[in-house]
Amino acid sequence: MSKLFPAPLLSLALAAMWLLLNDSLSAGHLLLALLFGWLLPLLFAPLRPQRPTIRHPLRIARYIVRIGWDVVLSNWEVTWDLIRFRAKPVRSAFVAVPLDLRDPSALGALAMVTTVVPGTVWCELARDSHAVLLHVWNLEDEATFIAHYKRVYEAPLLEIFE
Repeated sequence: MSKLFPAPLLSLALAAMWLLLNDSLSAGHLLLALLFGWLLPLLFAPLRPQRPTIRHPLRIARYIVRIGWDVVLSNWEVTWDLIRFRAKPVRSAFVAVPLDLRDPSALGALAMVTTVVPGTVWCELARDSHAVLLHVWNLEDEATFIAHYKRVYEAPLLEIFE
């Protein structure tokens, strides 16, 4: 059964999405919804990453709250930097941050978190996943930024996933 329907919830969601987007319950659209809901997850199943092993699920809530707070603070800091731009120019820079994370799901989460927090952009992951290149909006001190990034963003993911 799981080989025919590798992701039943995804199949159901795809079929529902097809019907909603077409705003029709005609026989043709129902047939296409069933076909796409069954066929697409089956064809793309080999591309899906392995299920992550979450070791400390309760720490996820604390991590989300921390990220939310950092988003608010970073928005404020970027806004403030833009307001006083003429008085104090922004010193943006690229920073290579060495990584201890190896789990693909954890790296994906770190990429999303980095992109969500204003002032940092995930640019490139090294082929061996040992470092990430980030663009930082206003870099005061590279070593301090790397230590902060690893402590606040990477270390909790190490606890959660590895």
